[in-house]
Order: sequence, then structure tokens, then C-alpha cells
Amino acid sequence: MQLRKLHELAKTIRSKNAGVDRITFDIIFRDRSTYDAVRRSGALSREAVLALYGLPESRLTDFVEFDPAYAIKFTIARLRPSGSPGDSDIFGAQQYAPLLDVDVPMPDNEPRDPVV
Repeated sequence: MQLRKLHELAKTIRSKNAGVDRITFDIIFRDRSTYDAVRRSGALSREAVLALYGLPESRLTDFVEFDPAYAIKFTIARLRPSGSPGDSDIFGAQQYAPLLDVDVPMPDNEPRDPVV
């Protein structure tokens, strides 16, 4: 097993508003084998996301492994509506950063995508 950072494996890691009271996250992979290996690793499970963001289970409203797009998607409830006093990220676009350095245990025989 080798540890790889999620940003080395994913094609896209992003967050954005999903209405005024939710933020959605997309982690999209280039190929099926990498997507499957990350899913099998458990590094991006529902429980792993809750721990990474320090969230109670009630704030993680959706968690989906979307096979047709080689994507893992999840949505969290905001503490306050987008744009309201005290909101630090009106577009929800700055919330993905903790995902970048998630360690993913990958089998040694998994193909390595070139870092682009």
C-alpha cells in the first residue's frame, strides 16, 4: 500500500452553494479504477467526511457515490444562510480545501495518473 494525496488522484475537487442553506462538494476522478480504489479505501466515506470537517451527522445531508461520473458527492447544511451576517464564504467555494490533503491508501499496483 502507498499513501497518495486526494488532490493527486482526483481530476476535480470543488465546493459550491446548493441553495442558500447548503454547500455541495464534488470529487471527480479521471478513470474507473482510481474511483473504485478511492471508494474501497474508505478515505472518503460518510464517516471520514464527518471527521474531516468536524460535523455532527445531522449536518451531512447527502453522500453519494455516483458511478456514471466516477464521482463522490456530498452536501452539508450551512450553520447560517449564504450572505447572512457572519457568513465567511458567500459562494461556498472555499470549503473544499481540507479534502486536498486527505491521505488515500492505494494498492501498489494501481495506475498512477500523471499530475496535470
